[in-house]
Amino acid sequence: MAGADIAFVLICTGLVFIMTPGLAFFYGGLLRKKNIINMMAMCFVSISIVTVAWFIIGYSFAFAPDIGGGFIGGFNFLGLFGVGTDAYPVYSDAIPHLLYMVFQLMFAIITVAIIASPFAERVNFKAFMIFISIWLVIVYSPIAHWVWGDGGWLKALGALDFAGGTVVHINVGFASLAIALVIGPRKGYQKEPMEPSNIPYVLLGMGLLWIGWFGFNGGSALAANSTAVLAMVNTHIAASTSGLIWMIIEYYKTGKFSVLGLATGGLAGLVAITPAAGYVQPWAALIIGAVVAAICYGALTWRSKSKIDESLDAWAVHGWGGIWGAIATGIFASVGATSLITGNSGQVWTQTVGVIVTIVYTFVVTWVIAKVIDKFMGLRASEEEEYVGIDISIHGEKV
Repeated sequence: MAGADIAFVLICTGLVFIMTPGLAFFYGGLLRKKNIINMMAMCFVSISIVTVAWFIIGYSFAFAPDIGGGFIGGFNFLGLFGVGTDAYPVYSDAIPHLLYMVFQLMFAIITVAIIASPFAERVNFKAFMIFISIWLVIVYSPIAHWVWGDGGWLKALGALDFAGGTVVHINVGFASLAIALVIGPRKGYQKEPMEPSNIPYVLLGMGLLWIGWFGFNGGSALAANSTAVLAMVNTHIAASTSGLIWMIIEYYKTGKFSVLGLATGGLAGLVAITPAAGYVQPWAALIIGAVVAAICYGALTWRSKSKIDESLDAWAVHGWGGIWGAIATGIFASVGATSLITGNSGQVWTQTVGVIVTIVYTFVVTWVIAKVIDKFMGLRASEEEEYVGIDISIHGEKV
């Protein structure tokens, strides 16, 4: 193990942690003032709940040796038993196993926090806490095992996911869609104004997410090396390109240079480059960023005109951005992997299999979890609580 590699991944772990408070500001600013604290509470409680669940069982299900079929890890790392300060070469011989565990914990936290999107402005907070505890263990952990785990079946198939396009973004995007369909739209949806209350919060959140994403993608190299440099450069190029293209599209449609569009486009670019970050050249990152802006803009526009109130558009941005990023990896990968442009046309098919299976599994299982919890305790707040605002009615606090 090298001290420089350990220091680098420690720093990246902190950067990924910053993404969750960043998401709290990004999401909070998009809501009406009476629900900002509740959204931030969902993001911050995700930190605590996921940490405890990851310690007890989540990490073991995701990263312990497979117990058969490549579906899920065993109980070897239950309660972090056997996860110490020595390297675990299955994942990295450059850093301690304990550091790898906590780095992956930060990925689990931000993924679960993103799933607050369909609960926005109408959540039964107790039900939300129960939901995310279950979802982490039986949705996130198995998919992480498929792609990154010791014996995971998608890993064995050759699927490429550098930092979480499938595990994080497709997963949480289509989980959010399932929840939105179960929980139903906010009262007054498409009938009364529900404009963002604080654009500066959104921009602050986007800035923190952007900074954190350098650790998210760069740190996934698990060493201070050229792959980490490539991943960080690609991350910045894709986000900048997507944000610019999105703002141009908005200007063409409305005649206004939307700052919210710039931020949303930048986020879409960050999402799309995630699975490809360490596998593609910078010119490909620019293409990935440009294309994802059009894809996610179209998905968001369709969703906003539909009856589906997936309030903060995790489905449109993370779900569709993740799909394009995963497929684009199969098209453009040329660093440490092969793809369509290097003569491996089968990689696109492998990536597509990963996309389809992840969508089906996360949507179906999330829908079942949400239905069961909704039946027994209700996923959403009462009409009176929703009318007054979740901040006051559930938390007894206000901005």
